[in-house]
Amino acid sequence: MTAATFQRTACGSTPPRPAGSMARDIATSMFERHHDELCRAALRVCRDPETAEDLVQEALLRLMVEVDTKGSPDNVRAWLHRVVTNLALSLGRRATVSRRYAGALVCRDEPATPEAVVLDHEASLALAAALGTLPEAARTALLLAASGYPGAEIAAAIGRSDTATRTMMSRARLRLRDSLAA
Repeated sequence: MTAATFQRTACGSTPPRPAGSMARDIATSMFERHHDELCRAALRVCRDPETAEDLVQEALLRLMVEVDTKGSPDNVRAWLHRVVTNLALSLGRRATVSRRYAGALVCRDEPATPEAVVLDHEASLALAAALGTLPEAARTALLLAASGYPGAEIAAAIGRSDTATRTMMSRARLRLRDSLAA
């Protein structure tokens, strides 16, 4: 090392690399090294080339975040394969749920008939009456869950543990179902 090189590095005239830059470099090298292999693995699971490519891209983005926050995984290749597999499984679950509930979605192509409006109103009144029979905490928990709040936030909002909240909500759903069925 020359004196000039030592002086530049010792005095800090060479700026340190930002953490995001290192994450990008690692993700880029992993992308180049494992991209085709990961795409083939994702394609075997989802059977759609565009979706497979999206899954690999998401896995590489998650690798960048992982390197930035926690450092590089011990076995990057295995980590990437696990992330791609988990992403594909999550995608499959979401697709299954969306197919299951697709028929329940409201179709806005034609106006609702007067009978449908009356039936919807009666169902809303019955649901409101059934919710009114539940204890306040159970009703609040169910309404928060229906609004999309995660279980931990619901538990915090009503002042219970996660486990107690899940049990209470399960029992409240059963009571609500029985009440609406009667």
